[in-house]
Amino acid sequence: MSIHQKEVLLEIKNLHKTFGYKKVHEGVYLQLLKGEILGLFGGSGTGKSVLIRSIIGLENPDSGEIIFENQNIVGMDEQQLCKIRTQIGYVFQNGALFDSLTVEENLAYPLSEHTDLTPSEIKQKVDQMLNLIDMPQSHHLLPNELSGGMQKRAGLARAIILEPKIILFDEPTAGLDPINTKRLLDNIKKLKTTGITGIFVTHDIPSAFEISDRIAILYDGKIYFNDSIENIKKSKDPLIQSFVKG
Repeated sequence: MSIHQKEVLLEIKNLHKTFGYKKVHEGVYLQLLKGEILGLFGGSGTGKSVLIRSIIGLENPDSGEIIFENQNIVGMDEQQLCKIRTQIGYVFQNGALFDSLTVEENLAYPLSEHTDLTPSEIKQKVDQMLNLIDMPQSHHLLPNELSGGMQKRAGLARAIILEPKIILFDEPTAGLDPINTKRLLDNIKKLKTTGITGIFVTHDIPSAFEISDRIAILYDGKIYFNDSIENIKKSKDPLIQSFVKG
């Protein structure tokens, strides 16, 4: 199915970003289609995380546009960005849970802040999420009582609890052993069956191939490659092959 037959949920146009003398983005163009997971590859320092942080206003591009729901996110104030962040979930590398709150309180927090749900409805939603990530007995645990894998899964649950339209995954499998990587990917696959849309930033090529519908490669400040997994595997381009073969 071509790009034009599916709804474009997010569009990045001619994005530029520098840090001091270092040019990170030099005209990035990218579209995210509704219902797909886009794998985003790139070497260290190519600006993959900077790109997805820009999508929720944690980084401010020098120029260009990030269009979501017919609005340009670039240049929005904090109040406008707060509304965007309820619709674009962000799964941080380390889970980014509040240390002093239990797992249940961490998951309940976005619901109590951004919805009118009753305490019993919030509890029901939290229970549902903890079942989804295979952590049904972890309500009263603190983050420091969780393994690294459990922290990441709890972070995933908190990022999706508001049912955002887009989920941004920032190196979600980094630091995980193969068993916990598989658990996290299984959780994301469950979400895929519900039709989620996401960007999966990673160095973990096998995981990206397992859950992504399309792959984009960020190189030298621009999107160097943007195509299906089938075509990335068939490509004879030496740079693309260096990612495929790791």
